[in-house]
Amino acid sequence: MTRQPPTQAAESTVLSDLDAAAGRRDVLKKLPEVTLAFWIMKIAATTLGETAGDLFSQTLKLGYFLTTVALFLVFVVTLVVQLRSRRYNPFFYWTVILSTSMAGTTMSDFMNRDASTKYLSGGATSLGWGPQGLGLGYPAGAAILISILVVIFAVWKLTGMTFVIRDIVSFRGEALFWSAILVSNTLGTSMGDFLSDSSGLGYAGGALLVGGVLAVLVALMKVPAVPNVLLFWFAFVLTRPLGATAGDFLTKPVAKGGLDLGTAGSSAVLLAVLVGLMGYAQARERRPADGVSRTAV
Repeated sequence: MTRQPPTQAAESTVLSDLDAAAGRRDVLKKLPEVTLAFWIMKIAATTLGETAGDLFSQTLKLGYFLTTVALFLVFVVTLVVQLRSRRYNPFFYWTVILSTSMAGTTMSDFMNRDASTKYLSGGATSLGWGPQGLGLGYPAGAAILISILVVIFAVWKLTGMTFVIRDIVSFRGEALFWSAILVSNTLGTSMGDFLSDSSGLGYAGGALLVGGVLAVLVALMKVPAVPNVLLFWFAFVLTRPLGATAGDFLTKPVAKGGLDLGTAGSSAVLLAVLVGLMGYAQARERRPADGVSRTAV
């Protein structure tokens, strides 16, 4: 048997370990890095979720109940695709984010509203077929959603798995992550609708308030005593009401303080923007892999 010199054997072992680690990272990475581009795409997806949810439930008059059922099924399908994927794919990931935003919009509306005329689009006197809303109101709805979110995080904590999304690699960890995303997007919708409809701030005022709170969270990132993971989840919830108020501002009538661009037109433009951003993210994901292969050659 031919024996390698010690130095060559050591180098071979190190290279093998590095290749194996790189392979594990390549396979296991399921969620994106949290960068400025991440937050831009999150706001775009949540704004589209608001306008698209309202498009189905109000403009097309499917109602809150039927739209919630349909969009929840869409969420399940997109989630299965994401969970079955072996690595991070921006199109899979952001499609699930979008589906949670759309489902969260109508789930919040179904919980909080009763389909009275003040919640309908201009000129509408009814809202589709079937049960239209439970009429719980924003405070009760938010309390229920916060309780569910706390339970999810408590279970997550008890499992001992990480809250840092770039390190989530297991099926159970990702399932908990997406459960928290769905509930947080629904909660964020309730917060945004409360600010827009009931607080007296209006769409622009609600967006400015949420934007100010997000600016405070950004400043707190410089404070070592405040965990960045905690700031991430606060920001993740708050970007949803920012998207909700922005979506309402785009679609609601001028008399109500909106731009009256319509749910269909606004959704089409926002979808084009989001697809473009997903394509950009996909291209960025491929660059490191191409660079590694060229270096290796």
